[in-house]
Amino acid sequence: MKAMIFAAGLGTRLRPLTDHKPKALVEVGGEPLLGLALRNLARYGVTEAVVNVHHFADQVEDYLSSVQTPLRIHISNERQQLLDTGGGLKKARPWLQDAPFIACNVDVLSGLDIRAFYQAHLDSGAMATLAVRSRETSRYLQFDEGMQLTGWRNAKTGAHRACRPTAVARDFAFSGIHCISPELFGFMPETAVFSIIDVYLEAARSQRVLGYPHDDTPWMDVGKHHALGPAAELAARLFV
Repeated sequence: MKAMIFAAGLGTRLRPLTDHKPKALVEVGGEPLLGLALRNLARYGVTEAVVNVHHFADQVEDYLSSVQTPLRIHISNERQQLLDTGGGLKKARPWLQDAPFIACNVDVLSGLDIRAFYQAHLDSGAMATLAVRSRETSRYLQFDEGMQLTGWRNAKTGAHRACRPTAVARDFAFSGIHCISPELFGFMPETAVFSIIDVYLEAARSQRVLGYPHDDTPWMDVGKHHALGPAAELAARLFV
């Protein structure tokens, strides 16, 4: 099983911690977020991972060259231009086009069983499976009763994008964890910089893009200062 870790972001919500280091190397309970992500993937059977780099890329590469991990690591270099989630995934395609793979944000901690999540994706025949939760957020993915993606809405601005007609549209918050079949690359635009959410909305017009609720497992976005303390407590529980 392979994975992509999105680690190239600027980490603006964590400044000033990220003024001199990348978000991926901000420590939670004494360990960098990237190290926790690698450990989490490894314990569920991932053997190979792509890590994209941009902000303080040299620091991330130095860390990956010295960290103790059973995973085979590939670096996807975005030094010249930050490509967003979709563009970053597209650039990493050479390592990820032979089988379905996991993708995750480096600043997410979760107790989601990645192996079960991956198997559910394989069993469903979906092009992409997105881990989601029932929580408050500013932007929601919308699903029908069968958990097929039908749209997206911004709760702050009122903006809405529908990709499938549906009688019922249920709001869920995306958890930043995906399982993707390589066929999704065929729905990506020619442009270099784009969001993966745009790709999902386009693909869902004709393909199965499914939500995978996991409200029964712990989850945390560690992208803000106030989350660092609770994140350390969660990491201690997850990695006993």
